[in-house]
Amino acid sequence: MSVQEDTTAGTAGTQTYDVVVAGAGTAGCYAAATVAREGYDVVVLERKSAKEAGHIACGDALKGAASFPDAIPKSQLEPAFTNTGVDHGRFEIPQEDTVLEIPIPGELAVIDRWEYGKRIIEGAGEAGAAFHYDTLVQDVRQNGDGRVTGVEAVRDGDPVTYEADLVIDGAGSLSVLQDNVDVSESTFDTNVNYSQFCSAYREIVHVEEPVEWADALVFKPTERAAGYLWYFPRTETEINAGLGFQMTEEPMKLVEDLKRDLQNREEFSDARVADKLGAALPTRRPYDSAVHPGFMAVGDAAGHVNPTTGGGIAGAAYAGSYAGEQAIEAIEDGDVSEETLWRYNERVMDHYGARYAALDVYNILSTAVDVDDLMGLLAAMPGDKLAEALYSGSADIGLKLKLEALLKSRGHWGTIWNLYQTKRRADDLLAHYENYPSSPTEFAAWQRERDELMEDVYETTGAEPKY
Repeated sequence: MSVQEDTTAGTAGTQTYDVVVAGAGTAGCYAAATVAREGYDVVVLERKSAKEAGHIACGDALKGAASFPDAIPKSQLEPAFTNTGVDHGRFEIPQEDTVLEIPIPGELAVIDRWEYGKRIIEGAGEAGAAFHYDTLVQDVRQNGDGRVTGVEAVRDGDPVTYEADLVIDGAGSLSVLQDNVDVSESTFDTNVNYSQFCSAYREIVHVEEPVEWADALVFKPTERAAGYLWYFPRTETEINAGLGFQMTEEPMKLVEDLKRDLQNREEFSDARVADKLGAALPTRRPYDSAVHPGFMAVGDAAGHVNPTTGGGIAGAAYAGSYAGEQAIEAIEDGDVSEETLWRYNERVMDHYGARYAALDVYNILSTAVDVDDLMGLLAAMPGDKLAEALYSGSADIGLKLKLEALLKSRGHWGTIWNLYQTKRRADDLLAHYENYPSSPTEFAAWQRERDELMEDVYETTGAEPKY
């Protein structure tokens, strides 16, 4: 498979584009493809080499596989979908010596993430985007009014200035661009710190015999710290095995802990490890605002990840497309102001951002609840009742849950009640996010009311403030 690289003469000096995209991940590639398809000059700056680009630590599970933006045709990605037969989650609960299987709605797939990464780069290249590999972005350029006008980078060891009407930050978690850009005069979210992320590690493991759970995503709580192990089957004999923990907790020895669990599983007795990678992932709500004059953040760089699972491929693809479309509108209008870019924020919140913000409430709960109690509840309650507790909007669910607690859950009434109350807080937050402001002028009032709702979340869950 060929991967396009811009080899224009001269790597030093100043280069000018309509849009500069930092990072060749999902969000960056979809943003670049969207802009390039309309005939604009766009360059993607990628710190890795052309050979390594697209090689990213990931669980490889893809929720929402049925739908992707059109900027890169889904047909181009499908060869990277290695297992489309997954239809449920398998929750292993060693404390209770049980396994809970829960159907997962919607189309799922487990993918070869490196193959997928190569294909989205190829798709963006075919759309007309240029790629500069071995390029490390070091700083952001701004004019006297604070508008971002480009970036400073080093390409193949030589300094390069990239000037652009718009810069799109797809450089991943805790992006260095955001360490350098001055957003003091805009709404761009600065309430970001390492404790809102998780540290994760994964290996691609090959086994001799097909695993019996090739149609499931396997989850298991870790022995130490707040986290979980996963086993996601790319095929019947190729498994993405990994684990992660919240950075609010004491650090885990990720490599050793995963190795220990693999050694204790019979199906991995003759396993061969083919690839190892680690990463930091957002386990937080989406950025309140991911726009600043001349600047937008997308994907992991804007917290566009489901905070309860770490899943974010489909969301990143749409974020990139929405940012690309807004960039086109801004360039055509000759106006890259925060007000013009604001529509991008609205589209993200309307599509999935509000839902992710509500799910973050459960992530907050997980930092305060006793893990053994929660695992005991999961083992005791039928999967449909658990789903009902989390997703039903009916007002009488409390009585149903109380009856389940008394009859089936063997003393977990307190945990059930906590979950129910947490669900109510999540519903309140979701309703508020569904009224996300239509302009930056209304943002401060919306944010104040949201923060008041978050105080209720902390009081209900007993968790330490996350933001």
